[in-house]
Amino acid sequence: MADFKKLVAENTTGEFFVDSTCIDCDTCRQLAPHTFEDSGRTSFVKVQPQTPEEIRRATQALLACPTGSIGTLHPNSSSEVLHDFPMEIEEGVYYCGFNSPKSFGGNSYFIQRPEGNWLIDSPKFLPHLIKKFESMGGIQYIFLSHQDDVADAAKYAEHFKSQRIIHEADLNAQPNAEKVINGENLIELAPGFKIIPTPGHTRGHCVLLFQDKYLFTGDHLWWRRKRRQLGASQSVAWYSWPEQIQSMARLLNYSFEWVLPGHGERKKLSAPEMRLELEALVNRMKTTV
Repeated sequence: MADFKKLVAENTTGEFFVDSTCIDCDTCRQLAPHTFEDSGRTSFVKVQPQTPEEIRRATQALLACPTGSIGTLHPNSSSEVLHDFPMEIEEGVYYCGFNSPKSFGGNSYFIQRPEGNWLIDSPKFLPHLIKKFESMGGIQYIFLSHQDDVADAAKYAEHFKSQRIIHEADLNAQPNAEKVINGENLIELAPGFKIIPTPGHTRGHCVLLFQDKYLFTGDHLWWRRKRRQLGASQSVAWYSWPEQIQSMARLLNYSFEWVLPGHGERKKLSAPEMRLELEALVNRMKTTV
């Protein structure tokens, strides 16, 4: 729970505040960009929310915050807003919320489909999400994009008897995973689900392309909110930046409209627009080698 005695100095005076336990993961800025901003060390309340929609979004951010670093001076509507999660993005694709500090606040997603539901990376293991996932048909597969965003995947797998999917190069993070990917070739594990190895951030990093529309990108690719362009970062290419450039270029072989990252802003563009953005990113990346 956030502590007003630890609030960061940049906060605008008012009901909502951020305290110094913030790890600057960007979760709150994704959910409520009108309210929260980045100081370079932590998030802070830039503008106090005023409208019912702004207050709801700020409360969603409070709930999703992995470290409980957002608070209010008076009782808030968390018990009501709790039911916004999982939050539908589009056509049965959901953002789970309740980001986990075990994955440095990484986003996780849920796909609901009659043939069996998928969880992409892992949120906190919480009673609310367990009940929600149960009501939505459980979890058949848990796709783990890479080793540092697994969070509570093992607990979800045990509860729902799910099959975890991870690349062998990152298997140390989930040594008992039920399905292990090898090599760098595309794998279509179920109709409409393409797993594409993308080494770079880690050796075993993979992305998941669903219905040639939704690309779940882990820590490989995201939308830069301020620059308004696709982005990647050499500073977090822990395995190999040259490998990540090659992996990014291979994504030009696929069509998609959504970028749904573990860290960073999600974004929808038309498939042709997304391809142009991706081409521009690959070209920028090549100039850094």
